[in-house]
Amino acid sequence: MTVVVSDTSPIRALSHLGRLELLAALFQEIVVPTAVVVELEQPRSRFAPVAVRGLPFVCVRSPQDRDAVDALRETLGPGEAEAIILAEELHAEAILIDEAAGRAIALRRGLRPIGVLGTLLRGKERGLIREISPLLDRLQNELGFFISRRLRDDTLRQAGEEE
Repeated sequence: MTVVVSDTSPIRALSHLGRLELLAALFQEIVVPTAVVVELEQPRSRFAPVAVRGLPFVCVRSPQDRDAVDALRETLGPGEAEAIILAEELHAEAILIDEAAGRAIALRRGLRPIGVLGTLLRGKERGLIREISPLLDRLQNELGFFISRRLRDDTLRQAGEEE
């Protein structure tokens, strides 16, 4: 079974785009740690709440190794720390995570990070999305989602949408 653990950012971004169904279409089981649920359902900033517990394709679980979570909390936020430890505990195929520091730590720990851009690219490859470029525009313009020029160009090239 394809198990992925998700951090906050990919779910928030896909929810904003109205494309949460991509998660169910691309992965068999999506597990979200409790800290991510709190970050999504009770955002402390300008973001709209996401009722992640109401999504039928999401399973909410807490990581068991609280000491490992606490150690990661020295450099990461609660959602990222819990997502990384839970992905390790579940031997997840991948971790959905966007922030550079979290991705770097996930890689060092032997996990395979996939961000929202990678998720959108998979959706395009499977014929679930017609165009990625307008979605990237919305993420950047409406959410203030940082996408470097190089990453954007790379993603669009892989999608066959060179600008």
